[in-house]
Amino acid sequence: MFETVIGLEVHVQLNTKTKLFCSCATSFNHKQNTNTCPTCLALPGALPVLNKEVLHKSVMLGTALEATINQVSYFDRKSYFYPDSPSAYQITQLYTPVVEHGKLRIDFEDGSHKTIRINRAHIEADAGKNIHEGDISKVDLNRAGTPLLEIVSEPDMRNSEEVILYLKKLHSIIRYLDIGDANMQEGSFRVDVNVSIRPKGDEKLYTRVEIKNINSFKFIQKAIELEVARQSEAWEDGVYDKEICQETRLFDQTKQETRSMRGKEEAADYRYFPEPDLLKAVVTDAMMTEFSVIPELPDQKMTRFVSEYGMNEYSASVLTSSVEMAHYFEAMMACGISAKNALTWLTTELQGRLKGEMNITNSPVDAEKLGFLVKRIEDGTISGKAAKDVLDYLMENDSDVDSVIEKLGLKQVSDTGAIEAICDAVIAANPDKAEEYRSGKDKLFGFFVGQVMKESKGSANPQTVNELLKAKLG
Repeated sequence: MFETVIGLEVHVQLNTKTKLFCSCATSFNHKQNTNTCPTCLALPGALPVLNKEVLHKSVMLGTALEATINQVSYFDRKSYFYPDSPSAYQITQLYTPVVEHGKLRIDFEDGSHKTIRINRAHIEADAGKNIHEGDISKVDLNRAGTPLLEIVSEPDMRNSEEVILYLKKLHSIIRYLDIGDANMQEGSFRVDVNVSIRPKGDEKLYTRVEIKNINSFKFIQKAIELEVARQSEAWEDGVYDKEICQETRLFDQTKQETRSMRGKEEAADYRYFPEPDLLKAVVTDAMMTEFSVIPELPDQKMTRFVSEYGMNEYSASVLTSSVEMAHYFEAMMACGISAKNALTWLTTELQGRLKGEMNITNSPVDAEKLGFLVKRIEDGTISGKAAKDVLDYLMENDSDVDSVIEKLGLKQVSDTGAIEAICDAVIAANPDKAEEYRSGKDKLFGFFVGQVMKESKGSANPQTVNELLKAKLG
């Protein structure tokens, strides 16, 4: 039996207004090669100047990961020759990164936890983008020089489930801190997976394979499973040393396989040396005090929801899984409703209606409107069943809750006299069943409630109906 050993390198594009070493705008989907300057293009004589906001966002992440923040860090050159890198090198931080020795906790469904160690988070400049159209390849340098934080974990993960939990938690933290949009489709949250296997009980680290350019959690999970199967088969067939080498592989989702891309370079191949055009990056004590102020994070918010609203950890983890969901819930609670009803109507009723491209951020029903709808259930204006009809209408039409209730004629009747008359009529129409109920057939009570609700066309207040029927049936 084999044990899987996995470490991750996550490149997070920071949401600064300008690039890492120049004043060009950071952009996505702008006309190609329009956000460039002599520095981006690596023209002779152009010198880099560090963007202070990048240090700010780096310290925020380091604080969130409970990491060591090096108040003095240095930049290095990493040499490589690709068409999307006009300078033929990347400015990065190899020897003294701004953040190192952090940790991130992942939570399992059974309530258990595991801590994944973070080796480092270092600043580096992104490359441009190669565009392939048939036999022609083009280079767009709009992205060149965009600030990245590369977050490198220790090889602490043992299966694809742990990897996805780690990535989702890290993605959530990035969004809570608002240091990047972490959009995988647009390339602002890019994941490289390092996978190796070893016999169970063995502490040695064997040959690792890096899988690059995977743009969804689903594909990451599948790529890991396929690569583990490939390495395990090679080991069992006695060809591990021959077939498994340190290399970079791609995940082919069509063929459902990982495929060799190139041999994996070692640090010496990149010819690292200190960046001569940049001074050391210094975070002063005053900057540390300012930059380390961060908002409430997912784990803290989850703990608060459990204690403040009396919900279980699983429900709280669902609500805090994304910053958008957590903010939506808290905006609903500001309407003065119960946490239990807010949870149900957000996670079951609303999310069950969000189809296709719709999500919590572009939902046609905002938090205040849904919170007010729940309030109308709690104050007895409408029943829960009628509220579902109101929500269906609001998903398709821009209107306010009370107007929809009036328009659809769903206002609940709480007038005791009117409901009492319906109860009397139903009992009078079913004397045999009334007698059976009084003789001990308690289950018939539901029949009478149903008949009254039917006669009132669902508008009678169920609580009032129950009270009146119990009194009248004895």
